[in-house]
Amino acid sequence: MSKNKFADRRLFFYFLFGASSLLLIIKLFAIQIVDNSYKLSANNNVIKAVTLYPERGYIYDRNGELLVTNQRAYDLMVTPRQVEEMDTLSFCDILDINRGEFDKQFSKALRYSRYRASIFIKEISKQTAAKLQERLYEFPGFYLQERTMREYPQKSAAHILGYVSQVPDYVLKKNTYYKKNDNFGMSGVERSYEEDLRGTQGVQYLIRDVWNRTKGKFENGKFDSLAVNGKDLELSIDIKLQEYAEQLMQNKKGSIVAIEPSTGEILSLVSSPYYDPNLLIGRSRSPNYNRMYKDKNKPLFDRSLLAEYPPGSTFKLLNALIALEEDVISSRTSFSCDEGWRFSAKLKIGCHEHHSPLNLTESISQSCNAYYCKTFRRIIEKYPTAAEGYENWRNHVLSFGLGNYLGNDLYTGRKGRVPSVDFYNQQYGNKGWKAPTVISLSIGQDALVVSPIQMANMCAAIANRGYYFTPHIVRKVDGSPLSDSTYTIPKYTTIDEKHFKTVINGMEKVFTDKHGTARSARVKNIEICGKTGTAENPHGEDHSIFIAFAPKYNPQIALAVYVENGGWGSSWAAPIASLMIEQYLTGQITNTKQEAYILNGNLMPQYDEE
Repeated sequence: MSKNKFADRRLFFYFLFGASSLLLIIKLFAIQIVDNSYKLSANNNVIKAVTLYPERGYIYDRNGELLVTNQRAYDLMVTPRQVEEMDTLSFCDILDINRGEFDKQFSKALRYSRYRASIFIKEISKQTAAKLQERLYEFPGFYLQERTMREYPQKSAAHILGYVSQVPDYVLKKNTYYKKNDNFGMSGVERSYEEDLRGTQGVQYLIRDVWNRTKGKFENGKFDSLAVNGKDLELSIDIKLQEYAEQLMQNKKGSIVAIEPSTGEILSLVSSPYYDPNLLIGRSRSPNYNRMYKDKNKPLFDRSLLAEYPPGSTFKLLNALIALEEDVISSRTSFSCDEGWRFSAKLKIGCHEHHSPLNLTESISQSCNAYYCKTFRRIIEKYPTAAEGYENWRNHVLSFGLGNYLGNDLYTGRKGRVPSVDFYNQQYGNKGWKAPTVISLSIGQDALVVSPIQMANMCAAIANRGYYFTPHIVRKVDGSPLSDSTYTIPKYTTIDEKHFKTVINGMEKVFTDKHGTARSARVKNIEICGKTGTAENPHGEDHSIFIAFAPKYNPQIALAVYVENGGWGSSWAAPIASLMIEQYLTGQITNTKQEAYILNGNLMPQYDEE
């Protein structure tokens, strides 16, 4: 029995040894014959792997105008371990840097790695690269890495397009595609569509001599891979309209958002102050970014997507529609106005002087505060409790895309705020508030805030008589239209289509009625429907607001205009909206005096006083 056990044990060890040997042979075969990485690693002392960067996708407007292209640039790379004694002064002279900057960049490269290449100077010019290339053999450890750099021919739409910079560390940790010093879309469309625009990197293996000079491809390029260029994008914006909008907003703070109601495509998206997107490319990007970041007027801040304002009297349109849907008023309902609405001796919401009483369309055209205080109260008090009435009212408001993210394809945005029942319960107690407590909501004030793009989308929903398409900035990717149902399926509001007729008629009278609040901004031969708004502002003059769409039937454009500290909605926002509509629909401006007034208008001194 013991001999058999010994024999079995011996056989087991023979088997184990044989299996291990076989596995070792297979592994050696794989390493030496199959696995290319071993071969490349074994020759690493004479082979340099060069990343082939793809050309980033081009960006066009809806009419085929080129918005973003590429220009050739070079990164100067360094591997510290390979750097030998050299003429540093001559090297610095070629690059137009001083010795201090040289030492700083070299120390940075050392901290990264002595053995791995990193960027010494990013995006040097073609001219500098050409001078350096001729003498590069004098500077062992350094080599040029070709890549592309963005260029913006139109010098417009900076907030839309965004900018490209070095990939941040937090992305490197999450995404293995990127390597240190790779380009990455940091904002705007460049960020939202980064994966489409970036393409796919390739690699080229080159043979070097002892002087670090390239002698050719390793094994005739057998192990090389080609770079795949990024996909082109076609945006929904009309660059001519975009440029015109930026001109109108010059020397003013605020925003313009224009949408095509039938598709949700964004025609123009302006945040002012704005800047030339070419300021954020190349070696000047960092100093320019820091300068604009410190600017008190915040040109980097995208007001069209991130600013949150009270909607003011433009919100009366929603309260009118909700009241009609809830059957607490009709198109014939009239209310009197005694220069405002008074709930008690201490509580009054004022109103401007106008004739009284007014019906629904007149209340819109003349923007009567008292009419909507009374209307709002009827909506809330229709239900057994204020909380129930308010919750029902709030659900109607939310259906227009307010109080939440719109789900658009823009990189950034804000939810805005349509206060919840819990919000008011925390402020006043579960039974400590009623309709009069929050009556300012009737005229778009209180704790209600919206972004300009939300207001433009609300206007588009009214223009469509009860539905909207999620706003989006990209029409096509690599020639193919967007197929995402997020942008192709309409979102319906809670308001029946039949109720929009009366409200839209009132919006038209804003321009056509002799007492209409925007009668001075009327455009001949164009049926424009709009609503003025003036939002209270604790930091100076009130904000001037206007929403509008045109034409009345089969509307082609809906927009929202915010001019910070502009006062009445009729003073700045309404004329700007009318000029935008006329320019888009006809390509020319008839009221040239009004245009000159807006173009030359300067509100910056007001902002300096804040």
